[in-house]
Amino acid sequence: MIWIKTSDLISLLREKGKKVTPQRLAICQEVFSRDDHPSVEQIYLNLKNKYPTISLATIYKTLQLLKEKGYLQEVGTSNGSVRYDPNRNLHVNLVCTKCGEITDVIPKTLPQMWSVLTSDLGIEPQSQLLNIYYTCKKCGKIGIIPNV
Repeated sequence: MIWIKTSDLISLLREKGKKVTPQRLAICQEVFSRDDHPSVEQIYLNLKNKYPTISLATIYKTLQLLKEKGYLQEVGTSNGSVRYDPNRNLHVNLVCTKCGEITDVIPKTLPQMWSVLTSDLGIEPQSQLLNIYYTCKKCGKIGIIPNV
């Protein structure tokens, strides 16, 4: 779970000229309280009973604001759907091309490899998104998750 201060979320919404509504705050709390990588539809289904007037458009717009500010990243799946990742720490997303499951892993060598890569490129990254697309074990082919 990744937590962002409510005051930071309120400031972001106001800065972008958006009303601070219970629905928008609930969207933020929903996405940041999860350990998985939710889709807009999953967020909608989890919130619609408590907030019957919530719309998909509000969810899309709120997630877009969070993405623009760097609080979230979009992870594409092989079927074209988009999922949202609030984990901004250096990690790899393993994305199954069959079922779309996304798993965060941190291989032991990742920090060293990342340091070498960014040094070789002569850059100071502002963010990162490392996706490896594969077929997971549940989908019938051997998908090996590296030792982490």
